[in-house]
Amino acid sequence: MRKFKGWQNYFIGAWLVAISIFHLYTAFFGIMQPRFQRGVHLLFLLPIAFILFPATSKSPKDRITFFDGLFAFLAILPPLFLMISDERLTYRLQFIDPVLTIELVLGLLNIILLLEAIRRAVVPAMSILIGIFFIYLFVSPYLYGIFYNKPVPLTEIIEMQYLMTEEGIYGSITGVSATFVALFVIFGAFMENTRTGEFFTNLACRVAGKSPGGPAKIAVISSGLFGSISGVAAANVYATGTFTIPLMKKMGYRSQFAGAVEAAASTGGMLMPPVMGAGAFVMAEITGISYLKIIIAAILGAILYYISIGLRVHFVALRDNLKGLGEEEIVSFKDLIKDLYLLIPLIGLVYMLLTGYSPFMAASIAILMSFAISFLKKETMMTPRKLWDTLKLAGKNMIMIALACAGAGMVVSIVTHTGLGLGIAAVITNWSGGYLFPALLLIMTTSLVLGMGLPCTPAYIIAITIGGPALAAMGCDLLASHLFVFYFAILASVTPPVCIAAYCGAAIAGSEPLKTGYEALKLALVGFIVPYIFIYNDALLMRGTFIEISTVFILLLFATYFLAAGLSNFYFRRLKYWQRIVVMLIGTFLILINIVPSFYDTILAGVLLIAVLMSWALKKFPLGKKQKNMILEKNIKDS
Repeated sequence: MRKFKGWQNYFIGAWLVAISIFHLYTAFFGIMQPRFQRGVHLLFLLPIAFILFPATSKSPKDRITFFDGLFAFLAILPPLFLMISDERLTYRLQFIDPVLTIELVLGLLNIILLLEAIRRAVVPAMSILIGIFFIYLFVSPYLYGIFYNKPVPLTEIIEMQYLMTEEGIYGSITGVSATFVALFVIFGAFMENTRTGEFFTNLACRVAGKSPGGPAKIAVISSGLFGSISGVAAANVYATGTFTIPLMKKMGYRSQFAGAVEAAASTGGMLMPPVMGAGAFVMAEITGISYLKIIIAAILGAILYYISIGLRVHFVALRDNLKGLGEEEIVSFKDLIKDLYLLIPLIGLVYMLLTGYSPFMAASIAILMSFAISFLKKETMMTPRKLWDTLKLAGKNMIMIALACAGAGMVVSIVTHTGLGLGIAAVITNWSGGYLFPALLLIMTTSLVLGMGLPCTPAYIIAITIGGPALAAMGCDLLASHLFVFYFAILASVTPPVCIAAYCGAAIAGSEPLKTGYEALKLALVGFIVPYIFIYNDALLMRGTFIEISTVFILLLFATYFLAAGLSNFYFRRLKYWQRIVVMLIGTFLILINIVPSFYDTILAGVLLIAVLMSWALKKFPLGKKQKNMILEKNIKDS
């Protein structure tokens, strides 16, 4: 990203602050018509991408080139034209009234500039992926079977991508980005600049810092807390990993493992309510399911994911005899309590969401609360300068999300208008032989491939557009299907070979990226199991009686424990090869019984297995010296 000085820095800062103020204004005084709201959103964020992100690594980093300035100017024209022509376009009959020449030119310009901006500011892989879908439009008339589609004229392509507000560049996905997501990005910037992220780290130090392998547990807890309001796994890695990874290495963890822990924990932040990397809002828009129901359904899976990582680092610490931090290295209770007020906006946000406030209203009030409490301490006070920097940071953080959502909207438009999603669903159903589990494996693979290298929100949108019809064809529940695809689109960040979060963790840790990626994949193993339980057992989605929900959670908790022990090669002590296999088979069995239809069979199997396990553990792992002495003293006293 370019860095400017002088008047250029002030101008760009004012531009970014302006878009943040626009979104705050519409939050408190009312959202505008779709073309105006989304038009202003992209009118500011599309041009600035060419200014801040150079075309190549060799481009100047401290000044704007002629072509970048030209692209930025041209990027203003398409959204500006839509806003000016809003009334006429509102009454226009789609695919009946002709597309004007100026609309054709500006629409084509908008598509090309957006693809280039995505290549620069998001990731080249996404730009290439969208390009492949456009190529499909032109080659589909020459294909056979389910992939055949009648020729699509250029005017129709421009119309569905540029002029419509249901799909395409200015469709509903961009609408979510221009409303809910923008506000939560602003909220995240306020939380960051009031040092809430630092408080999360200090809190994690206090909670787990002194336990065995404390620094790794700090990474897990702080990344989960910060990631729940952050929208990008890679950004989460850099935000918390610059502190936790060197600390883990200092305490004795291997560089590869330290980078992997931070990558897996940061990726999990996208799965953690209330924000879920902004994916929850998009999911609510696509499914029509309320945001509150989505975050409630997602909470148990996210908790299990973080427990699994915490257990892994705990077992590794015990196995390798890694110590925790000293008392002098941890923030005192007194200082921690003094900063406890920083959690007020986050607690307020969760409370408002749970009591029925809309996410839009909850985020707006939380921003006001964050601004107000900043004045309780001099170090966090929102002075005019700090407020400027916060709004500028929010505007900068919006760029990638806005462009990615607009790009995902183009893919959705193509898949919808060509029926490609139904075609792929037919292929998956055919290849799986009509059986659910093979179909889930195919959809999982598709979601992981489509999500590689992409931010979580567009990765989920593209993956559900392809995998959603297939899951619907197999008779899967709507919310379970979306969470299934969402998980794997997110976990692509730690799935080799294109594991962006792991690469970021490796860069900080100084380890080999691909090996760090495989280590992160093992740490995130439970994340690959939870989505399957969503499909087979509604109880994990918080549906059913208290006993049903508790049972599935407890059984999966034990399963997580045994899998973590087996993978870490530690269960009270180092394990022999066959013992590792036994422990992991026990964990696997506990997972499999969660898909058994009979509820009582599940309980019975769980109780029996735990009883057998406890007997086996007592037999194989004798009492320690302290316990033996206590028993001996008791026997002497009794005699």
